[in-house]
Amino acid sequence: MSRVIAVFNQAGGVGKTTVAQNLGYHLGNRGHKTLLIDMDPQASLTAFMGIDTKNLNLSIYNSLIAEIEGEQPIALPIITDLYGMDLCPANLNLAKAEQQLVLEELREFRLKDAIAPYLETYDFMIIDCPPSLGILSVISLVAATHVLVPIQTQFKALMGTDLLLGTTKKIQKRLNKNLKLAGFLPTMYASSTAMDQQTLFDINGQLSAIAQVFSPLPRATALSEATKALKPFGAYLGTNKKGNNGAILKIFDEVAEAMEKL
Repeated sequence: MSRVIAVFNQAGGVGKTTVAQNLGYHLGNRGHKTLLIDMDPQASLTAFMGIDTKNLNLSIYNSLIAEIEGEQPIALPIITDLYGMDLCPANLNLAKAEQQLVLEELREFRLKDAIAPYLETYDFMIIDCPPSLGILSVISLVAATHVLVPIQTQFKALMGTDLLLGTTKKIQKRLNKNLKLAGFLPTMYASSTAMDQQTLFDINGQLSAIAQVFSPLPRATALSEATKALKPFGAYLGTNKKGNNGAILKIFDEVAEAMEKL
C-alpha cells in the first residue's frame, strides 16, 4: 500500500512546495512510482512542474466536489511522466472548495476517498498542503499516513509549531488514528547567521524527541533558479552537483531514504 505523505505547515513561505516537489523527484529516482497531489489553491506545485494552471480542464477540485454538483465521482486527473513523477494538479478553482465542502457530510474524507483507488498503483503520494488550518489541510491530513513538516529556521516559525502539532493531534484523535509524524525538515538555513544557528539548535532540542529532525536545507540561489526554470532541483542541475548543490541533493536524498523506512 502507498505511503501518503502530507507536506504540511500552516505558515506560508517555508519552502513547503519545494520540499514536496524535490522529495517526489528523489523518490522517483530511487525507483518508486510517485504521485504528487497539489492541494493548495495557489497551485504552486502545479506551476513548478511546468503546467499552465489557467488551461487545465480538470484538477483535484473536480474530484473533490463532483458529487456536490450532482455529477458522478470523477477519477483523479493525473498528468503522467513529469521528471519521473505523476501529478494531480490544482488551479484557483480549488479555493471554492472550502465553501462548497463546509456543510457537506463526511467532508473530511473527500480526499481519502478520491485517492483510495490509486493506493496500489503508487508507492508514494506526496500531498502539498495549503498554508492554512482550513478544510483543505484537514482533508489532506485525514488522507495521509504521515506528515512531513518543513520549518523555517526562524524563531517565529518555531513558535508556530505548537499550533501545528495541536492540529495534527486533533486529527489523530478524531479522524485519522494512524497518522504519524515523518519528521521535521529545517529550511532556508543561513549557517553564517547566529539567529539561524540558535533556532536550528532549538528546533533540534524541542522537536527531536517528537520525530526525526533532518539536516537543514540551506538558503541557495540555485534552488530559486530551479523553481524559475520549472524543474526539480536535481533535474535543473544536470551534472553540476558539486559543492553546496551536491549537499542540497544529499539532504533531499536523506529525506527520501527516511520515507522509504516509514
